[in-house]
Amino acid sequence: MQFWIGKSLSELKAASLTSRLIALATLAAFVFFSLALAEEFPTGSEAEGTRSYDDFDTPAYCGSSCHTDFYQQWKQAMMSQAYTHHWDEIEYFELAVPHAKRDEKVAEVEAGCNGCHTPLAFLAGDVPPPRPEEGSRANESVSCDFCHTVTGFVGDTPYNFNWVSEPGDVKYGPRTKEEATESPNHEMAKSDFINTAEFCGTCHNEKSPYDIWVKSTHLELIEGPYYEEGYVCQTCHMTQGKLRSASMGNTYDDSWMHLFHGAHDPGKIAGTVELRINPDLNEVVPGEPVKFTLILFNQKTGHKFPSGSVEDRIVWVHVEARDADGSIYHLPVDKKGFEGEEYTIASDVLAYQDMGIALDDPDFEGVRREDVPIGDRIFRMPYFDPQGRMTIQQWNTASLGVDYRMGPRETKVETYTFEVPFEAAPGEMTVTATMNYRKLVKPVADFLEVPEEESEIILVNEHSTTVEVLP
Repeated sequence: MQFWIGKSLSELKAASLTSRLIALATLAAFVFFSLALAEEFPTGSEAEGTRSYDDFDTPAYCGSSCHTDFYQQWKQAMMSQAYTHHWDEIEYFELAVPHAKRDEKVAEVEAGCNGCHTPLAFLAGDVPPPRPEEGSRANESVSCDFCHTVTGFVGDTPYNFNWVSEPGDVKYGPRTKEEATESPNHEMAKSDFINTAEFCGTCHNEKSPYDIWVKSTHLELIEGPYYEEGYVCQTCHMTQGKLRSASMGNTYDDSWMHLFHGAHDPGKIAGTVELRINPDLNEVVPGEPVKFTLILFNQKTGHKFPSGSVEDRIVWVHVEARDADGSIYHLPVDKKGFEGEEYTIASDVLAYQDMGIALDDPDFEGVRREDVPIGDRIFRMPYFDPQGRMTIQQWNTASLGVDYRMGPRETKVETYTFEVPFEAAPGEMTVTATMNYRKLVKPVADFLEVPEEESEIILVNEHSTTVEVLP
């Protein structure tokens, strides 16, 4: 049984008035219907402990002889590591669980994190699950059989694991039984829901216990330009190509690849934003100011960049000049003066003091907010705890700061006014703007002993220009 909003915004706009009225009536019926079914199909926190691990096949069972390519793709994707990934493990066991036990307001996160990171453990009531090194079925993370048993969501907005899972012999996919080769192992049924952005939104939208949207990737997509043009999450993160979907099945020209490549894939990050920098003068003398204008264009993402775990991610631009003798000079960004701008310019201030709750250290002073050259522009949205301190813990987010991320197809303009040093060597001076990305701010990663790969710098893009320094 499926219940979901079946029309995209573009389809509704293109429809006749009569069709739109019918669609709105259908939507109203859907909301009523989904509410009526909430008890029949427990969802969100109500679904905890309503199933068992044995209700679901293991990924190895699906991929050992039938869906071999999809299985291998999934094994290399973050979907297969949503529970076992080192930062997720540290964040859950070292911060979320102890915090939940000490603060009733956020107690729900002990179970709730698992609703998206290891839904089988959540459904089985295995909370908290065993540590990854114990090798339990919680390690299957977001598994094949889980996704292919999700039939819809309850409510009018997908978020906080409000998916409905109906495990059994029927597996839901993008084709009808007549379109696909008959499976010797299970029944097949077509799911219109599985191809929607709303399917992904059940986990890629999240509200904190303080009713704050701390993840809104799906919402960012539907508010942007691509959704109205027919793009959904799967368009970019599960690209289509010619592939045999099962070893005994047909080869399809439009098979959905199970790549799920995104924030943890350097190839996906590369080129997200285009950079171009130019001076206002071509020739300068030492002591003279020259203004460099940097144009940034987000030409790649259908949502904002960065998105998802915005409290973890950090994107910044570093600009430096190199004179003819190789001496290097750092160019801080010119301030624009908007409210909250101080959180978008790198400094040496401390933050994340609320980690002290989980650490049982009320005097914890925090760690440096970011390990980025002071004065560099940061593209972020800060999260604040109930005391107004910047937090890395999405579950403890009571408010949000200025959103200075890059929207889809958005252009930002930054300027850098540089007074050429008197000691600068005559000749060509090269000025380079580099956009960098980290999955996790380095001071937090270092403090919690997260493997270095989580805070490595990934190049997004760069561009250079030149000026001539006169004698």
